[in-house]
Amino acid sequence: MRIKWIWTILASGTILAIAPSHAQTYDPNYPVCIQVAEWGGTHIDCSFTSTPQCQATASGLGAYCFANPYFLREPKKPHSRAYRQG
Repeated sequence: MRIKWIWTILASGTILAIAPSHAQTYDPNYPVCIQVAEWGGTHIDCSFTSTPQCQATASGLGAYCFANPYFLREPKKPHSRAYRQG
């Protein structure tokens, strides 16, 4: 009887592990993402160049916009100032 339960648990775990899942990727080329709530879960789309553009898409959906945490910003160049010694 104990072995039957073990096989049942292992089979259930295997079936749950095989279930399809959606990878959530953050495109580092765009600064704004949207998270859309759908039946069965949510998905993230990082393809927006501005917050207003994202908000226009999110309007009427169960969605919200947020800053892309993996956006590759150009490194800031240090300001070169000439210092006078006097």
